[in-house]
Amino acid sequence: MTQVKENNTVKVHYTGKLADGQVFDSSEGKEPLAFTLGQGSLIPGFEKGLIDMKLNEKKTITIPAEEAYGDPREDLLIEVPKSELPQEMDPEVGMGLVSRTPEGQEMNLLVVEVKEESVILDGNHPLAGKELIFDLEVVEITA
Repeated sequence: MTQVKENNTVKVHYTGKLADGQVFDSSEGKEPLAFTLGQGSLIPGFEKGLIDMKLNEKKTITIPAEEAYGDPREDLLIEVPKSELPQEMDPEVGMGLVSRTPEGQEMNLLVVEVKEESVILDGNHPLAGKELIFDLEVVEITA
């Protein structure tokens, strides 16, 4: 029987949950996720969990933070003067912003603190520092 190996292209149905059961992403009701293992397009623990799975096999994997989005990094907390924000913006804690790096790459930021003259923005991935649980089902394997 065919098993998932490195460099295979696979299609997978999945549901991603946090330890408290909160679902953060799912392919339910959508097309399965299609990708080639070993290209680094997904978090390492997700790819590792698929290795040796068989066609139509279902399983649940738990991915520690270091094999997912890593631990939150202090250097991704940035204090920005309010004068550098768009004039019409009224920043609030929990508000999401998108910024561009000098190289043109988009970066998602979250307002975590609003001060008198500045705001503290968090550039960490929202799932950084969290253990992730995935229910997986392999629906296609191609060499």
